[in-house]
Amino acid sequence: MSQVIQTIDVDVPVTTAYNQWTQFESFPHFLSFVESISQIDDTHNHWVVKVAGVERQFDAEITEQHPDERVAWKSTGGDVTQAGVVTFHKLNDSTSRVTVQLDWEPEGLVEKAGAALGIDDASVKGDLKNFKKFIEEQGSEQGAWRGDVSN
Repeated sequence: MSQVIQTIDVDVPVTTAYNQWTQFESFPHFLSFVESISQIDDTHNHWVVKVAGVERQFDAEITEQHPDERVAWKSTGGDVTQAGVVTFHKLNDSTSRVTVQLDWEPEGLVEKAGAALGIDDASVKGDLKNFKKFIEEQGSEQGAWRGDVSN
């Protein structure tokens, strides 16, 4: 199992950062490996990703979600085994900290080599920079889902 933890500070209120993160279908705008995400219902979605040039699909379930604090998920079937959590921290009224922890099982030689070389860390770090640029340029979220999920 490979684990990545990356953090970035964004110049938007914590509610704005959190609300945007609940809009899974917008992820391809800032996550380089995500081709598409389809929302099935409030706690289930279908991901299409490209890892090491190979397209993979999987379903994910939101296992925990608390407004302005955290979103956690795990894969429930398909080509990818992963789980993750994103936490949101208010630094002040206009700045927040976003931390991503991603646990995933590399498949095949290319993914295993990439994980060993830290390419997954660099990818997540780059994607958080993309999120920062995306949300700061917009200045507001594209939508919000403020439901609370506990498992």
